[in-house]
Amino acid sequence: MSAAVTPPKIVSLLPAATEIVSALGFQANLVGRSHECDYPDGVEALPICTRALIRPDGTSAEIDTQVKDALKDALSIYEVLKDELERLQPDVIVTQDQCEVCAVALSDVEAAVCDLLNNDAKIVSLNPEGLDKVYADIERVARALDADAAGQALVKSMRTGFASLSARAPAERPSVCCVEWAEPLMAAGNWVPELVEIAGGTDLFGKAGAHAPWLKPERLFEADPDVIVFMPCGFGLERSEAEARALLGTPEWQQLSAVRNGRVYATDGNSYFNRPGPRLLDSAQILAEILYPDEAAPTYRNIAWKAVT
Repeated sequence: MSAAVTPPKIVSLLPAATEIVSALGFQANLVGRSHECDYPDGVEALPICTRALIRPDGTSAEIDTQVKDALKDALSIYEVLKDELERLQPDVIVTQDQCEVCAVALSDVEAAVCDLLNNDAKIVSLNPEGLDKVYADIERVARALDADAAGQALVKSMRTGFASLSARAPAERPSVCCVEWAEPLMAAGNWVPELVEIAGGTDLFGKAGAHAPWLKPERLFEADPDVIVFMPCGFGLERSEAEARALLGTPEWQQLSAVRNGRVYATDGNSYFNRPGPRLLDSAQILAEILYPDEAAPTYRNIAWKAVT
C-alpha cells in the first residue's frame, strides 16, 4: 500500500497568487498570506507574512515620494515577517519578481527561506508581463502543486471567456487612456492593453507585455482620448475616484474630450486590473461595460467602476 500524500502547506505573498491558488482548488492548503491578500472570502483569517514599510494611505503623490526615497537609499518597501514564515514551515511559497513596488522582492523571500526554513520549500515566482505570461504563471503554480490538469482547465476557461467577450465588441473602437498612477502620471501597461483590445478599445499609451510607461501630461492632452479609465495600482474605487477628481478639476484636463463628454471613469484597480490572475476576465468585462454601456449589462457598475462626473 502506498503512503498517503501529505497536502502541501502554501504561503502566498501576492494577492494574485492567492487568487490563482484558490482557483486551482487549493484555498484550504493556504497557511499564510501577504498583508494585501483579501480575496476570495476566508483568506483574511490566514496569518500575515509580510508588511509594508511605507504608509499606503496617502495620495498618489505622497506614496510616490515615499517609494522613491526608499529606493534611492536601496531599501525595500516591503518586509518578509521571518518569524511567521519560520513558524508556518510552508512547502510552497508563491511570490513575484516582476516589480519591486508591487510586492515583496524575490531576493527577500529567498533569503528568508535560506535562513529560516527547515524543509525544502519550493519557491514559485511569478512574472506576468502579459496575458500569455499570466497563463504560464497559472500553469507554473499548478505544476508546483501537482495539479497540471487544474491549471490547464483554468487557463482554457480564461481564454474562452476572453474570446467570447472579444467577439461581442463592435467594430468601431474608441481610443482609451488607462491611468495606472495619477501623480506623476503613468499609463497602464503589461496585460492591460490586451484587456482594452479584448473589450473593444484602442489603448493609446500602453504596450502589451511592457511595463507601465510614465506619461507626460502634454502627450495626453495632444492625443485627446475618447475615454479615460483610472485604475491606480493598489487603490480601490473610492480612492481611484478621488485621484480622478483632483486631476479633472484642473483647467488642462477640463479641455479633454473625455472630460467634456462625461467619458472619465474610476475603477477598483486594486481588486481587478492590478491582479494578474483569474479576475482579469472580470476586468475585461468591466472595460466592456465602460466602453459600450448600451451593449453590455452593467454587472459591475458602482461596484467596481463608476463614471466621474
